Amino acid sequence: MNKIKITFPDGAVKEFEKGITAYQIAQSISNRLAEDALAANFNGSIRDLHRPIDENGEIRFLSFNDEEGKEVYWHSSSHLMAHAVQSIYPEAKFGVGPAIDNGFYYDIDINSQLSEEDLSQIEKRMEDISKDNCSFKRKDLSKQEAIEYFKEKGDNYKLEILDELDENSEKISIYEEGDFTDLCRGPHLPSAGKIKYVKLLSVSGSYWRGDEHNKRMQRIYGISFPKKKMLDDYIAFLEEAKKRDHRKLGKQLDLYSVHEEAGAGLIYWHPKGARIRLEIEDFWRKAHLENGYEVLYSPHMGKSWLWETSGHLDFYKDSMYTGMKIDEQDYYIKPMNCPFHIMIYKTHLRSYRDLPLRWAELGTVYRYEKSGVLHGLLRVRGFTQDDAHIFCTHEQVEDEIIRTIRFAKMVLGAFGFTDMKFYLSTKPEDAVGEHDLWIKAQNSLKRALESEDLSYEVDEGGGAFYGPKIDIKIKDALNREWQLSTIQFDFNLPERFDMNYVGEDGKEHRPYMVHRALLGSIERFFGILLEHFAGDFPLWLAPVQAAVVPVSQNFFDYARTVKQELVNKGFRVELDERNEKIGYKIRDWETKKVPYMLIVGEKEKEAGTVSVRRHKEGDQGALALSEFIDKIVVQISKKN
Repeated sequence: MNKIKITFPDGAVKEFEKGITAYQIAQSISNRLAEDALAANFNGSIRDLHRPIDENGEIRFLSFNDEEGKEVYWHSSSHLMAHAVQSIYPEAKFGVGPAIDNGFYYDIDINSQLSEEDLSQIEKRMEDISKDNCSFKRKDLSKQEAIEYFKEKGDNYKLEILDELDENSEKISIYEEGDFTDLCRGPHLPSAGKIKYVKLLSVSGSYWRGDEHNKRMQRIYGISFPKKKMLDDYIAFLEEAKKRDHRKLGKQLDLYSVHEEAGAGLIYWHPKGARIRLEIEDFWRKAHLENGYEVLYSPHMGKSWLWETSGHLDFYKDSMYTGMKIDEQDYYIKPMNCPFHIMIYKTHLRSYRDLPLRWAELGTVYRYEKSGVLHGLLRVRGFTQDDAHIFCTHEQVEDEIIRTIRFAKMVLGAFGFTDMKFYLSTKPEDAVGEHDLWIKAQNSLKRALESEDLSYEVDEGGGAFYGPKIDIKIKDALNREWQLSTIQFDFNLPERFDMNYVGEDGKEHRPYMVHRALLGSIERFFGILLEHFAGDFPLWLAPVQAAVVPVSQNFFDYARTVKQELVNKGFRVELDERNEKIGYKIRDWETKKVPYMLIVGEKEKEAGTVSVRRHKEGDQGALALSEFIDKIVVQISKKN
């Protein structure tokens, strides 16, 4: 039979000759579709447009508007960049060059240390090669053929990758583009000419395969787009993101610091940063108590049997710190709080009448991160986890998931995050527990999402080793996605720790356990907030809510009275007693992003008022101090 049936997204079915390509199918529909298509999703697999199709199936064409289309575009751009590097540095050897969330990178081993000027030269060479419009041509090879090819090239990096591939289970392919050839699964664009506008962003050091014992390479990051406006908009976005960098703002606003000499990845909270943290934590505690949780505190370390029983020493050891001997026993600093909460659960025989138990903790944990990935507040080694565990019966679990979703939305909304995306992460390959339990748990999570009318995406295999989960991602002021809240099933730990409750039937049953974080960690959440607000925190979070600024030394006494009255009402206030001109003081407090300045001079002292200035808005006129207090009390209570 020489005909195949192709089903389109609208449900239409057409017959074509066997061996037709996706590109030819697109052309048969319209030239515009063929021009815009970058790759095709055929039967759930992303493939090159020029690969022959020999079977019936469903097809969907991918453009740059699709996430999969962007991935193909950026992956092909990384190969184009490697081609350009090879043409300038013939001795270059290449590691891996994937697409990433925003653009691409390639790890390169060359004799020269690359500079910004070198990046411009590589960028220009990419543009020249793109104009040649050479096709990306796929060739399937046997493992031995591929080994011989890369041996001849002297490329040990590709040989190491090939050594780990199983020829029987994986297709081995290379892609040719002009005079550049690379080991790659693909897929790729039809030709390099589709890569129009490129910007190489930075170069940094990287170790082969992320192992600091391996050769140090150079990693070039880049971005590319089919339209110039897209590139211009992205460069503008990067400039804005640079201004909002939490590391820069943290230093400018004196919020926190990191001291490599005292320990990498460990955060030192300064007084102003600690004020914001305290406000976040107070809100967190109050919200939890109002929503039926109890707050726990647990130790920072425990005996090794806890982590052996939990499975962390089997599944998570690379992220844990080395054990220490205490009284001839092995102890580990905790990477998670779960085993400690279980120990509290087991202090009593629990009844079904006791459940659900909702226990929350702001528990400081420690996880090993490689030095190369540490990044300000966003990737650290010691952090305070916004953690909770719910212990419930099988019948209660779905209601608890729904309740937790609603709680997460309320808490995130209080910080200004209302644009949320939901993901259902399913069973990974290294999972533990019975398959039937996994399916039951996944269905419970799915029903909970659907009962709340929430659209969601499925992240196949993205669950933890001990259970499926719901992840909630928010968008910040720059439209960047951040994964914050997690609601995670666990039927593994109750089994491992032999947890029980006495049911209505008088028999012992296993409880269900739900791990739950809303903010993720205080450190990372603070970094996200700092960039989201560009350091200009809303009044309820601002480390200094008002600065009292006397126009001269003659009014220091009145200024102190104003400050003390505000402090007595619970506001965070600073008094500016510097012997500087009033204009200088106002400009300086503006740079510190303080929401209100209260200017006091002769007029204000006589009338018992304050002259109010709002950050970015300027003079708001004179108000009686009591009137100003009433005004900001309302603003703070509404968390505007």
